[in-house]
Amino acid sequence: MADTLFSPTKLGAIEIANRFVMAPLTRNRAPDLHPTDMTVEYYRQRAGAGLIVTEGTQISPMGQGYAWTPGIYSEEQVAGWKKVTDAVHEAGGKIVAQIWHVGRISVPQLLNGRDPVGPSAISAEAKTFDGEGFVATTTPHALTVEEIAATVEDYRKAARNAQAAGFDGVEIHAANGYLIDQFLRDTSNKREDEYGGSIENRTRFLREVVDAVTEVLGAERVGIRLSPWSNANNVGIDSNTAELFGAVVDFLNTKPMAYVHFVEGQTGGPREWPEDGIEMLRAKSKAPYIANNGYDKAMAEAALKEGAAAVAFGKLFIANPDLPKRFAKDAPLNEPNSETFYGGGAQGYTDYPFLDE
Repeated sequence: MADTLFSPTKLGAIEIANRFVMAPLTRNRAPDLHPTDMTVEYYRQRAGAGLIVTEGTQISPMGQGYAWTPGIYSEEQVAGWKKVTDAVHEAGGKIVAQIWHVGRISVPQLLNGRDPVGPSAISAEAKTFDGEGFVATTTPHALTVEEIAATVEDYRKAARNAQAAGFDGVEIHAANGYLIDQFLRDTSNKREDEYGGSIENRTRFLREVVDAVTEVLGAERVGIRLSPWSNANNVGIDSNTAELFGAVVDFLNTKPMAYVHFVEGQTGGPREWPEDGIEMLRAKSKAPYIANNGYDKAMAEAALKEGAAAVAFGKLFIANPDLPKRFAKDAPLNEPNSETFYGGGAQGYTDYPFLDE
């Protein structure tokens, strides 16, 4: 029998009831940087997904790049996330925390007056939201080797905190021009030490983070998100993307990872990449593959037939908390309201209608 969107499967050690994945979606609704009761309700409503990946959750105060995004480094944050995971589990779902460090995509007003950090002192010349408006990102401080080691330990602590909060695992955010992605690419990493230059050196930080997180949780509860041909946050396209990300996949293949989650093309944009680019990386990867970027029902079913383990949906899950049920019944879909994606209250967050029973 062919796999369908409604078939159960396993992503590493995580058993999921269907192939729907709720993609990580930054919503900027944590004014005190920890989940609220409204956050609990938002994720509980969407527990019909086989797997929920949380919004990007910063691993440290220095990992924050946008106003009102939650962290996972304090006891209060862990307690808030425990309420979320309890609600999702009580509703029959599974949930992993996307652990995140934005690197240079930040500004001092979000970092207690400190400059952002990155592999090199090169500005992204991007924009971020500081709570009052969109502002230009700041030129980062180049991390020292000692600071890199401390950041790896922040990832390790985040994994421990995710475990304490009751998550089924974590997804390492290594995509979209954030810190790990900045280390990977020769556009943003101009270091001349063991973390720069060759592909082996530029992948070192990713390898150390993956080692740290998998030591805590076991690789079978750790997924990773990558965006090889995306220029999100002006990170630039590496001079040899296929070889770089091929090396990343080769490393990941040394561990029984829960899954790999590629952004197919530009993040939230065109599904464009060089011929056989994503296909080559998918074929090389031993871990279950989560397809992502602009999928509808027909595309998702085709992806499963081509060997994807599951399919991630973003905006569709924002507007349709009961997306699996709507797909099962071929019911009309609610349209997402982009004006309420980032910041605000219940409107556009927990008030989208469900299908009538």
